Amino acid sequence: MDAVHSCLSAHACAPDAVQAVREFHAGVAQSDMALVLFFCSSRYDLDALAGEMKACFGDVTVVGCTTAGEIGPAGYLDNSISGVSFSAQHFSAVAGIQKNLQDFDIDAGRRFAYALRESLETRTLEAASSSGFALLLVDGLSVKEELVARAFQDGIGEFPLVGGSAGDGLDFGQTRVYCDGTFHDDSALLVLARTSFPVHPFKTQHFSCLAERLVVTEADAARRIVKEINGLPAAAEYARLAGVTVESLSPHAFAASPVVVVIDGTDYVRSIQSANPDGSLTFYCAIEEGLVFRVACCTDLLANLEQAVVQIHNTVGTPQLVLGFDCILRNLEMCQGGLKDAIGGVFMREHFVGFSTYGEQLWGVHVNQTLTGLAIGRTQEHAHG
Repeated sequence: MDAVHSCLSAHACAPDAVQAVREFHAGVAQSDMALVLFFCSSRYDLDALAGEMKACFGDVTVVGCTTAGEIGPAGYLDNSISGVSFSAQHFSAVAGIQKNLQDFDIDAGRRFAYALRESLETRTLEAASSSGFALLLVDGLSVKEELVARAFQDGIGEFPLVGGSAGDGLDFGQTRVYCDGTFHDDSALLVLARTSFPVHPFKTQHFSCLAERLVVTEADAARRIVKEINGLPAAAEYARLAGVTVESLSPHAFAASPVVVVIDGTDYVRSIQSANPDGSLTFYCAIEEGLVFRVACCTDLLANLEQAVVQIHNTVGTPQLVLGFDCILRNLEMCQGGLKDAIGGVFMREHFVGFSTYGEQLWGVHVNQTLTGLAIGRTQEHAHG
């Protein structure tokens, strides 16, 4: 192969952080890198990992986050590092970070994203002959993803924004993003890029809705907690509609029976994170009083993924890379249904690199129980801007 690859992906599985980073570096290093993107298990010693990333990659722009599972050339794994480098011959990229998300201001976020877009446009690739896209990595416990995704999308204009909320292996303790040589919590990372290859942003979700409607009658919107549904304790009412007992409510049960809201005619999944001792439910997404939703049951996840792959091929041809942001609840469902190896096989075949998330973003909208992604084609016959 040539010394320069447009996208070079790798998957490192060493249990020691320093050794894993060295393996990863050996797999993705190329002569002139515009950007390196990585996704790592939160089980690693993150200080050691950050230090070794800096030592290995030097002045290259390196960004990443912690996960609830890693997707890469070795499939769908845990306790690993996956990622990809982008050649400066075919990509130009800039990255920025917004810290202190608890004090996030939408106008300031919009200005930050707009300024980053202006910074990108001073780079070499001609806008007329290239595709622009944006990647968002955000603290998955910040409860600010809706605001951040909307503000950043507003600021960058027509670039499709795709991304995921960082995870920590279902510990729900601390999720971090990596930028400027160190890990940060309560932060959001935005990457803007242009490439001479065609790109295709997409999302796929697998469910069908039950008929009965639920109304949120009491909620703490700021904390994403629903206390009552249909005037009854939320956990008990959800369990009744899902056909399970309150005692059996778990991440697996929530994965099997997500709730769906309809906004402007489009279904959006609003997944449950936990059932609480007081009978309330904590969600991964914004939930407010008066919201009407329905419980859904999942359809064939593997067949649904294969349909998404067909759409990718129809749009950009055989992809050289698909960045994938896959909800942790889909991951749990795969494990429960014995599908993890089969899904991992599709991801390997189609050159997916990504991670298992606490939330997914596409076009400025924050969703759950969804696979969002960006496919990058192989041919430089540019199809659209």
